[in-house]
Amino acid sequence: MARRRSLRPEEAELWQTVARTLRPIHGAHPAPPLPEPETPASFHKPEVTPAPPEPKLNRFRVGERSTPKSGVETQPGLTERLTAAPVLMDSKNHARMIRGKLAPEARIDLHGMTLSEAHPELIHFILNAWSRGLRLVLVITGKGKQGPDHGPIPMRYGVLKHQVPHWLRLPPLGPCVLQVTEAHLRHGGAGAYYVYLRRRG
Repeated sequence: MARRRSLRPEEAELWQTVARTLRPIHGAHPAPPLPEPETPASFHKPEVTPAPPEPKLNRFRVGERSTPKSGVETQPGLTERLTAAPVLMDSKNHARMIRGKLAPEARIDLHGMTLSEAHPELIHFILNAWSRGLRLVLVITGKGKQGPDHGPIPMRYGVLKHQVPHWLRLPPLGPCVLQVTEAHLRHGGAGAYYVYLRRRG
């Protein structure tokens, strides 16, 4: 005859759960629950560590457009930065200038030049115009066009268009320049800049 072994704690707990769900047949009394087994002093239930909560991620479906979070700042484009710049010249002349109502007194066309060619030409043109007492000049850069991109780093097109406003803020041109804005369509639009010069001291 096989020796009856005592139930382990988890087996006894399972039996108690099952016994509570039993119903007597024809009025018979249910079987008494098994006695709780003695737990050895050395036996301890393993501690169950709860799983860390899953990070709450926004679900993204294929084809859905991403909406940027509020408060995330992106750098505005060149046109927006020039438009948002404070007006340092006479406000009436500024309003007339951006509407194309003021005619430039001189112009330079840098379109097609390299940076090393355009920079000295721009310096010479602006300093010469300022020394002659001119106020409004036009600098044509062109909009730039996308060329073949053979490298791993994307190349910015319209390099002169982006570089000229930077040059106009730096010495030796910065002290001579009062305002820089994108030209009106009649004077070249996005491919040219109005440069309003300071009066000579």
